[in-house]
Amino acid sequence: MSSEGKGQGRAAVTLSDVARLAGVAPMTVSRYLNQPETVREPTRLKVRRAIEQTGYVHNRLAGALKSSRTRLVAVVVPMVTNPIFSDAFQAINERLAKAGYQVLLGVSGYQCEQEQELLEVILSRRPDGIILTGTLHTTTSRNRLRAAGVPVVETWDLSAEPIDMLVGFSHEQAGRDVARHLLGQGYRHFALLAVDDPRGLRRADSFSKTLAEEGGTDLYRRTWQGLPSLAQGREGLSALLQALPSDQPGPCVVVCTSDTIAQGVLTEAASRGIRVPEQLAVMGFGDMAFAAHTFPALSTVRIDGTLMGHTAATMLLERLQGDSVASKTVDIGFELVKRESTI
Repeated sequence: MSSEGKGQGRAAVTLSDVARLAGVAPMTVSRYLNQPETVREPTRLKVRRAIEQTGYVHNRLAGALKSSRTRLVAVVVPMVTNPIFSDAFQAINERLAKAGYQVLLGVSGYQCEQEQELLEVILSRRPDGIILTGTLHTTTSRNRLRAAGVPVVETWDLSAEPIDMLVGFSHEQAGRDVARHLLGQGYRHFALLAVDDPRGLRRADSFSKTLAEEGGTDLYRRTWQGLPSLAQGREGLSALLQALPSDQPGPCVVVCTSDTIAQGVLTEAASRGIRVPEQLAVMGFGDMAFAAHTFPALSTVRIDGTLMGHTAATMLLERLQGDSVASKTVDIGFELVKRESTI
């Protein structure tokens, strides 16, 4: 066999070796590797089998130098343990994989500076496109992304000045709608449990402002650093119970910026024998897979992460294929989900 590069003791399998085994031209193998949708299924099967038999590894860097395309898309999320982001990432990955793209996943941890360092490494890999979570970035990151000349889709937020394309929803509107919904349900006593991620804090601030404007009600608020956890919900409810007056008329509703925190509140309430929603109501955010199955079932705000991811990937692919995007900003909205944890 010939060699694309020297190994130790054995020459590397080449594209020509694969073509010879599959009984096709090297150009056909190249098209299969770079544009599989342009190759007929019987031929794709023969090439795929030849690649498996030879153990051939495609040199994507060499191909990228020739075509200026790496077939690589980078996706940056704040965390991978939260299903609200994993659903979106799964949809992105599936959509891009069908189009022959590989996905590089990066985790920013809700920190703009950490995202900046991550983007420096990502851009050095020359991705064909980038999908980001959120619209808050350092000035350096914005300058680098615009200078890179690759399509960028920001997700999970709306902004008047997106870097390029944008798909998300209004966190301020979500906060307002939750406040108005609960006021409409007759609640007058509120607690707000949040972590310090920027989008969650904007929802919390909008919620607090709306209460002040429309209800003039009392509000207990507690914020933690880091990622949402059940422990925060349990700790938050314990502190709230100490702060509540013993003669308070009517139940307090605990509004959480994450379903995870809300589940902790429900757990602590159950451990203390507090009846939900008769004595205490609970509202979450995200409609994670467990939310409908807590006891009682959790009222929350549903965000369609799968739709978010599919929309972002489709917008990116349209640009990569040279097509114009119908709208550079897509608002997918949200849905208030009323279950048994609120009246």
